[in-house]
Amino acid sequence: MFYSFKGFIPVVHPSSFVHPQAVVTGNVIIGKDVYIGPGAALRGDWGGIVIEDGCNVQENCTIHMFPGVTVVLKAGAHIGHGAIIHGASIGCNVLVGMNAVIMDNVEVGDESIIGAMSFIKENTIIPVRSLVVGNPGKVINEVSDEMIGWKTKGTKLYQMLPADCKETLVACEPLTDLPANRPRQESLYDTWNNIKNETF
Repeated sequence: MFYSFKGFIPVVHPSSFVHPQAVVTGNVIIGKDVYIGPGAALRGDWGGIVIEDGCNVQENCTIHMFPGVTVVLKAGAHIGHGAIIHGASIGCNVLVGMNAVIMDNVEVGDESIIGAMSFIKENTIIPVRSLVVGNPGKVINEVSDEMIGWKTKGTKLYQMLPADCKETLVACEPLTDLPANRPRQESLYDTWNNIKNETF
């Protein structure tokens, strides 16, 4: 669902997919090959939201800000289920884990990983390639080449998902019985097995 607000109409690149049960309001700009999942709320009413190419904002995420602030998700940012980004800047190829909360004026450095359920307090500056966990979040290590490689490959799946959704996602009524010719999901979703051992 898209809503204009005070003359600002969301902008979405045609290659991206915003689920019909997501809500995108006002001054929101969504780049190429972006996936926005159901239940996500992107509120560009008091400020702006810029989601650069190849990002994903998964189910039940919230992105918002205090007045006059622009939230930026740089290219390849991966925002896990239920996370909240409030007035923060998320660097390139960052992973924000499920149900993490990133508060105002936080800057997350490129290729960092924020652990699931972490709380990053206001005004925190996270260096490039930091592994952060806890409440409040603390840097516990540097992100290794292997870790960022797995993250990048996982994000690649989400970058392919918009095209798959546009091609195959159809509202339907559920079946009452399991059909004999139901496809095996393993054969449909072998993409991860194909890419997880690739080198970048």
